[in-house]
Amino acid sequence: MLHMSIKELEQIHKAFANRRRLSVVHYVRDKKDANLANIAGHLKLSYKATAKHVGQLTLAGILDKETRSGVVFFSISKEMPALARHTLSLL
Repeated sequence: MLHMSIKELEQIHKAFANRRRLSVVHYVRDKKDANLANIAGHLKLSYKATAKHVGQLTLAGILDKETRSGVVFFSISKEMPALARHTLSLL
């Protein structure tokens, strides 16, 4: 098992410790990828609030981002930490 720093553990736990972020991960997993506007619309949340949630998930290594034609799309990270992958499997 790979050892994680306390900070990495904290980021992962904080990322999953919010129902809206859990909804983001669930939505992105189902859609394979989504842009911020799609995620905000699905959550019925402001663009700014959605960006904060997505930012925290990206910082924790749970989501990856890719820019296509000037639009940023988010997808589930292929290199997600094992703890996050395990948690995601429970959703």
